[in-house]
Amino acid sequence: QVQLVESGGGLVQTGGSLTLSCAASGPAFTSLAMGWFRQAPGKEREYVASITRNTGGSTHYADSVKGRFTISRDNARNAMYLQMNSLNREDTAVYYCNADVILHRVRTGTADYWGQGTQVTVSS
Repeated sequence: QVQLVESGGGLVQTGGSLTLSCAASGPAFTSLAMGWFRQAPGKEREYVASITRNTGGSTHYADSVKGRFTISRDNARNAMYLQMNSLNREDTAVYYCNADVILHRVRTGTADYWGQGTQVTVSS
């Protein structure tokens, strides 16, 4: 069984930066595609970014974060990251990491494994 734990959330001012981490435990981390979703108050959970199973793997982003966020992973550390720059209030949400052996499931939010989330709050 894979367990995912997010960290790195917090309060940041508009225009600032944060880096989120997702630590994974359990077998076969390198077999998993991984991604990030977020859920703002009163809104549905939305896709943010995904990365294929290899360190330095192919990445994909939602249009709303493209050019501002960078997803990466380090398979030696069983970890995934989300570098977030130029944050604005619309980025305020709980951020979740997810993982699955099938990339499509990661991107569509139907992945088998999810973390419990970390809060990111952007203030003006």
